[in-house]
Order: sequence, then structure tokens, then C-alpha cells
Amino acid sequence: MDITLLSHGMRYVGISELSGKKNHPLISWWISLCGFDLDAADEIPWCSAFVNGMAWDLRLARSSSLAARSWLEVGRIIGLNEASPGWDIVVLKRGLDPQPGPDIIKAPGHVGIYAGTGLSPNVGVSSVSVLGGNQSNRVSVASFPLARILGIRRLL
Repeated sequence: MDITLLSHGMRYVGISELSGKKNHPLISWWISLCGFDLDAADEIPWCSAFVNGMAWDLRLARSSSLAARSWLEVGRIIGLNEASPGWDIVVLKRGLDPQPGPDIIKAPGHVGIYAGTGLSPNVGVSSVSVLGGNQSNRVSVASFPLARILGIRRLL
């Protein structure tokens, strides 16, 4: 069986921030891959740190940044029709509209590993499923409206 970003990342579902002054050591380590100290607080936005950690483990290209939109400059651009669960990452808009397009890297965003598409009961529209970090302060699979997609990248 081949290990993919998705299969590897699923091992971490449920890892969550620790409350108070304690930090989850694994989340802090993922954050350190983005240039921060090992004692970095796990309450900062760490979705990109999670993807960097998974890419580091599998020796794939990384953004080495905590900025979610930094992933728009990594890997090969692919369309949603080409995306397959495994090696692809999804960069999403975060926050209220209007949001800048994918040409603006220094803006709010969210990034995770592509896990599929479908009709999501909690979103109520066609959606993309993403395995990501810092989704409700933990590693989880969540659904987002397709309209929030800024880009999909293949890391191979």
C-alpha cells in the first residue's frame, strides 16, 4: 500500500490544541517547520503547519510558511476535475467576502489535503472535503463550499 498525504494525515485526526499555557508538542513541532520556535503556542493559525508537517514526512515540496495561501506557489496547478484524494491540497478563502483572488498571497486563507467532493448536509451546497489542521482547533475532515476554493495543487 502506498502512503499518500491523505492516508498519512488521517493518522492524526483528533490531535487538538491544549487549553491554557500547555501546547500540544506535535502541533508545536509542525509550527517549527515554518520557522518558529519549538515552544510556539498551538493557539495560532496552524493549518499550513499541518500540511507542511505531512509534506515534510513524505519528502514532498513544502511552503515552509504558516500562511495558508503560500501553498498557491507550491506544486503544480490542477483543476478540481483532475483532483484526487491522496496527493492534492486545496487552498480556500477564509473570512467574509469580498476576498481577494488567488493572485494575492498575503490574505486570509485555509489549506488542507483534498479528501473529495460531494453534497454536504452541513454546508448545503456542493462542497469539497478537506483533511486539515486547525479545523475547530483540531485535525479533522471538514466540508467547505466549492466557491471558497482558491486553488488546488499537486505536490508530486
